[in-house]
Amino acid sequence: MLTVALIFGGRSAEHEVSLVSARCLLSALDPEKYRVVAVGITPEGRWVQPRDVGRALIHGLEAVESRPVALLADPTRGGLQVAENDETVPIDVAVPVLHGPFGEDGTIQGLFELAGLPYTGAGVAASAVGMDKEMMKGLFAQAGLPQVEYEVAREGGHVAALARHLESRFAYPVFVKPVNLGSSVGIAKAHDRGQLEAGLAAAFGFDRKVIVEAFVEARELECGVLGNERPEVSVAGEVVPANEFYDYQSKYTDGMMSFTIPAELTDEQAAEVRRLAAAAFTAIDCAGYARCDFFLERSSGRILVNEINTIPGLTDVSAFPKVWAASGVPYRELADRIVTLALERHAKRSALRTSRG
Repeated sequence: MLTVALIFGGRSAEHEVSLVSARCLLSALDPEKYRVVAVGITPEGRWVQPRDVGRALIHGLEAVESRPVALLADPTRGGLQVAENDETVPIDVAVPVLHGPFGEDGTIQGLFELAGLPYTGAGVAASAVGMDKEMMKGLFAQAGLPQVEYEVAREGGHVAALARHLESRFAYPVFVKPVNLGSSVGIAKAHDRGQLEAGLAAAFGFDRKVIVEAFVEARELECGVLGNERPEVSVAGEVVPANEFYDYQSKYTDGMMSFTIPAELTDEQAAEVRRLAAAAFTAIDCAGYARCDFFLERSSGRILVNEINTIPGLTDVSAFPKVWAASGVPYRELADRIVTLALERHAKRSALRTSRG
């Protein structure tokens, strides 16, 4: 039986989403194959082991008693270190279910690498690139993947002057997003100067870099990717949000969003989505699993890559488990494959030489 460290919460605006994803994944991990050690990271960044995991995942880490733990960056002392008695809890594989900064951006992946611990999902570089929309879009462009027009603004400029500049390049409406955040947190759709300035100010509250994207009248598609060197792609689903766009409320409020799975596409369109998803996955050197998002432009039929998410939502309303279920991979099998891919990747990396001798 493998001991799995399920790591959730995090120092991020997506902390609450992580709790829901972790709760769903915990129920999917086969208890006959995995012994789960739950590790929560508080909004302040403290690592704790909650004494009542179920309650912590529903009501939050602050609602339960817990004991401090730490993961040491020392491969000779593998496992979780328990502060109160200096106990070491051996870990076979880490499963981070952390959305956003300090979890999905390569930071915790670097700690796992230093600790010599297998972990699910993308590596350090791919995680960092997948979190930073500017870097991600740059690699997509280098790979020749079609995208919407965009511009990145950095903190320090005057919002009013920046808005005037953006008006000279883009027609309204435009989307304003923090570069390093997910789950649609901090995103605004601006229809005029006032909304653009407000959206920029709000986005700069989350990140020092903000991306502004041209609007396209399009259908929104999502598909899942599984694999390491040879990625497999699920069927595509179409997002049908209740709000004007696919915002945080639509994503995580029951009844505010629905999926059409599989999406109504021609064979050629479905094949192109699969091709682009695998190409996006490869472009950032991703591993394990990811979700790729697309726009299908209504006027031209063009399929545009929107982004790749290296730790997609795993809640019961999230697209990733739904598109894989429609592809013949139920949630329990999906969870098992994610762990297996992590172990396979670690085994190959461990076989690499670390000295010249």
